[in-house]
Amino acid sequence: MLNVMRDHKPAQAELRGDCERCFGLCCVALPFAASADFAVDKDAGTPCRNLQSDHRCGIHARLRQKGFTGCTVYDCFGAGQQVSQITFGGRDWRSGPPEHARRMFDVFPVVRQLHELLWYLTEALALHAARPVHADLRGALEKTEELTGLTPEELAGLDVAAHRQEVNVLLLRTSELARAGTKGRKKNRRGADLMGARLKGADLRGADLRGAYLIAADLTGADLRGADLIGADLRDTDLTDADLTGAFFLTQPQLNAARGSAGTRLPASVTRPGHWTAQV
Repeated sequence: MLNVMRDHKPAQAELRGDCERCFGLCCVALPFAASADFAVDKDAGTPCRNLQSDHRCGIHARLRQKGFTGCTVYDCFGAGQQVSQITFGGRDWRSGPPEHARRMFDVFPVVRQLHELLWYLTEALALHAARPVHADLRGALEKTEELTGLTPEELAGLDVAAHRQEVNVLLLRTSELARAGTKGRKKNRRGADLMGARLKGADLRGADLRGAYLIAADLTGADLRGADLIGADLRDTDLTDADLTGAFFLTQPQLNAARGSAGTRLPASVTRPGHWTAQV
């Protein structure tokens, strides 16, 4: 089980996919359809045609060029190695009866959701402004961590949606506390349709952008300091020279789906995607 109660940065580092300790679960368990993100169709439970016998991707260094941009965006938050090495004790899905593989594929998306919650809870506990709810956050984190240690059968029957709802109440309160101390108008754009919006240089300090649709929006030079970005759709969003310092609940998959530059300022919890331009 992951020790997410340690120092903030090492804990979040553990909540990232580690392909060296995984059996290529995202390449088998998850479905995808031919689109701008994937070059071909693939059914859930069917290995990707690029998956090799050693569970490595045969075109990993050329995924974008080969039409598999969606693979470069995805991250399992460490669920792959958890399911592979802990839940199933290092037993490969290629070995054993078909039921073993099916159960592993069923459990993987459940654990992925739990690990995403661990990411948010760990980040919430690092926010000084959220001190009034730190005790409740710690309790939720411990409960979520315990759930990741359930047996495959228990995980398959887990009502993860109900647990997410419980955690979301705490994350909402965390957001309110964190944004309260941010300068600016603290705009509420929760769930807003901002697809293709022209927001160049916009003042979005402390904004509530939870679940907002920012697909292909122009946020060049925008000020997003202290904004809540949980669940915001940042596919093809232009973050060139934007300031996301102190923005919270921003995940690596969201950032990987966006466009940016060397001038984009980011929170310490995420890394600059390698495909972003080097222009300042």
